[in-house]
Amino acid sequence: MMKELTLVIPAKNESSCIPTVLNELKNFDCKKIIIIPKLDLDTQKVIKKFDCKIITQDEGGFGQALIQGINQVETNYLCIFNADGSFDPKYLRGMLDEFSTNCDFVFNSRYENGGGSDDDTFITYIGNRIFTLICNLLFRLNISDVLFTYVMGKTSAFKALELKRKDFTFCIELPVLAKLNKYRLISKASYERSRLSGKKKVNEIKDGFLILLCIFKMFIFRK
Repeated sequence: MMKELTLVIPAKNESSCIPTVLNELKNFDCKKIIIIPKLDLDTQKVIKKFDCKIITQDEGGFGQALIQGINQVETNYLCIFNADGSFDPKYLRGMLDEFSTNCDFVFNSRYENGGGSDDDTFITYIGNRIFTLICNLLFRLNISDVLFTYVMGKTSAFKALELKRKDFTFCIELPVLAKLNKYRLISKASYERSRLSGKKKVNEIKDGFLILLCIFKMFIFRK
């Protein structure tokens, strides 16, 4: 079943991390699509020796990178996977097993029993919990970590959503549209590791405001 999985990996300025991540993934017989900005020559250079498909990102933005990658997937399942070492691949097989229960998306969660995070600060923890509570109240998502993008799903379901958010509000658009389109979502415990190097690409204040705005826009204009 692992051969029917593609990892979609956005990799902006991750030349110091992604070789370690790809070496760890050699134990998993799945396909890999890596999306890299055109001007990020360092990251492009360090992954040439690895068995993966490289896509040059057309426009800026985390969501845009993921949308480009998702559109190139040909396997039955895909999983969003970070290039910074924070996602542990040991959860991949367990996530795949969940599809035998007829679910459409598996959302890993740092806040289920058995989950956790080495990356959460007090501010991001509180923010994540608040955004998750709001989304569960407004959209009845019933997942426990709405901003964690360690997500696996059926490729057909991902593509049917026609995702459009090009920035970090992609994190909200994905579960909300999945729920509005009546797909079955489940939450599964996962532990988020520390980044191998570098800094977060999320601005806690700016992106937090955009995420909140996105939530209410999607609630007001939902179909």
